[in-house]
Amino acid sequence: QVQLVESGGGLVQTGGSLRLSCAASGRTFSYFQIGWFRQAPGKEREFVAVISRSGSTTYYADSAKGRFTISRDNAKNTVYLQMNSLKPEDTAVYYCAADSNFILRTDERDYDYWGQGTQVTVSS
Repeated sequence: QVQLVESGGGLVQTGGSLRLSCAASGRTFSYFQIGWFRQAPGKEREFVAVISRSGSTTYYADSAKGRFTISRDNAKNTVYLQMNSLKPEDTAVYYCAADSNFILRTDERDYDYWGQGTQVTVSS
């Protein structure tokens, strides 16, 4: 098992930046691919970004491309999501999740472990 804890959310103005962190404990962190998802009020949870075990490969949702950057530090058991040029439509609870598969996946149903989420609010 692996436990995930997100942090770094908050209130920011349009155009601002935030860096989310996902700290892991339990099983070997580098065994898992880590994804970020988000859920806005009244909407289904959606994929944002995913990073491979080594950190060498990443994949983004179209809404995140060019603005968000996912990275990981396996020595610190942490994955980051740097979010720049934030928009009000980025307002959501952001979750990190761990997937033990060998390929990058975007479907939340494929992820085995989830954090509790961190709120991001972007004011207009």
